[in-house]
Amino acid sequence: MTDAPETGTGTLGQVRLWGTALLVSVALLLLLPFHLAGVAIGGRAASAVTVLWHRFVVKVLGLRIRVTGRIAADRPLLLLSNHISWLDIPVLASVAPISFVAKREVAGWGVFGWLAKLQRSVFVDRERRHRTGSSAAEVGHRLSQGDLIVLFAEGTSSDGNRVLPFRSALVGSAQRLMDGSADATLQPVAIAYTRMLGLPLGRQHRSQVAWYGDMELLPHLAHLLQLGALDVEIVLGPPIRLPAGHDRKHATARAGRLVRRLVAGLNAGREPAVLLAALAETEARPARALAGQDGVREPREDRNAASVDASRPAKPDRLASS
Repeated sequence: MTDAPETGTGTLGQVRLWGTALLVSVALLLLLPFHLAGVAIGGRAASAVTVLWHRFVVKVLGLRIRVTGRIAADRPLLLLSNHISWLDIPVLASVAPISFVAKREVAGWGVFGWLAKLQRSVFVDRERRHRTGSSAAEVGHRLSQGDLIVLFAEGTSSDGNRVLPFRSALVGSAQRLMDGSADATLQPVAIAYTRMLGLPLGRQHRSQVAWYGDMELLPHLAHLLQLGALDVEIVLGPPIRLPAGHDRKHATARAGRLVRRLVAGLNAGREPAVLLAALAETEARPARALAGQDGVREPREDRNAASVDASRPAKPDRLASS
């Protein structure tokens, strides 16, 4: 993995950082009573206020989000996404009432841990594998109740130029514990930060947006506020049915391949609607896909990066689960 870019904390960044923190804090305090009331009521009310708060946050941060595709109607539904930055949290949470799977340490991160709990995140202890079962049980139960949960299936974050192989351990555990449901559905989700101040982000600039390796959160936030407005693409891929007893490794790997191809196309500047249409056609015609004529080809640069990254160990991320 390449070295993490330096992040600055100049005067402008500090002013915008504390100004943003003030605005977000005021919004949170105003909405918190309504969120707690929604949690007490249950159902969709539990997440409605959270969505509004995240929409406010992305506006303050200068994020312009475009969503292509729709969240599948099938339930239980587990969303498998690539992971680039802590920004992925408010970006995805502003689109739909969702919760996340996060590493257990996040729960102890002061205000950030408190916010993760308000998001009804499921915390996974990656250091103690025998405790994964209880986390999987919670994920399975929540999915069976119709909740939407996002799993950053790479188990770490990257510099935005590639997608690492998806891990299937929690997918399989949750599948077995979905209250006896016959089938589950996985939906691949691709996130890409494509433009800054209206200009395309190149390979060397994507790592300025990404949060990975040993980066500290507050300096990275201050650095982002100095960069200016960012355009974010979210593409919801074709759902993948996961019947009871089906090979979860195959299904998870398939979702990872779809996300990898979508991110490669987005990074190359292709229109997300065109990418999604071509991908849907590929899924409907597996014989053509096997022949390598699927119409969604990864650029040479990103394809090579993906093959290199798969052979290199990734640095542990602060939010993603294994």
